[in-house]
Amino acid sequence: MAGLPGLEQTRSLSRYGLSQVTVIFKDGTDIYFARQLVNQRVQEAREKLPEGTTPQLGPISTGLGEIYLWTVEADDNARKPDGTRYTPTDLREIQDWIIKPQLRTVAGVTEINTIGGFAREYLVAPSPERMASYGLSLQDVVLALEKNNSNVGAGYIERRGEQYLVRAPGRSARWTISVM
Repeated sequence: MAGLPGLEQTRSLSRYGLSQVTVIFKDGTDIYFARQLVNQRVQEAREKLPEGTTPQLGPISTGLGEIYLWTVEADDNARKPDGTRYTPTDLREIQDWIIKPQLRTVAGVTEINTIGGFAREYLVAPSPERMASYGLSLQDVVLALEKNNSNVGAGYIERRGEQYLVRAPGRSARWTISVM
């Protein structure tokens, strides 16, 4: 999408085997002209996509389209199966992995934006000394994380006018692992 007239920002998100690219244009841009330009780029990219992939434009939306806000809360007496209380991290996980995917299936819902809570992260910080004591290399760790992955998310980081692709391979039986 880079280089389109009036382009202000692009964001991408890949989860659950689906990818979404959000293209934001400057205020005052003719939205139908912008959609035509985006559609042309999508058509150009279509032949480079995996077989069976069908890209499509979503509905027109604006930042003012956020029309419903909610909170995910746990009753004071609510307990997890292990008997502990729900933490902000647990509530965020419920939002991200249960509520959000279900709401995205509702007709007319374009995007769900999550605010608050604590997103669970796993940082893999290998210790070369300890790995050597087990006879493991950094490549062994990378391969183990890759083998564990069955779904890849991705996004972009913008820094000083440049964009960097960030892929997040890795998955355990229950939690997502982010590797950067």
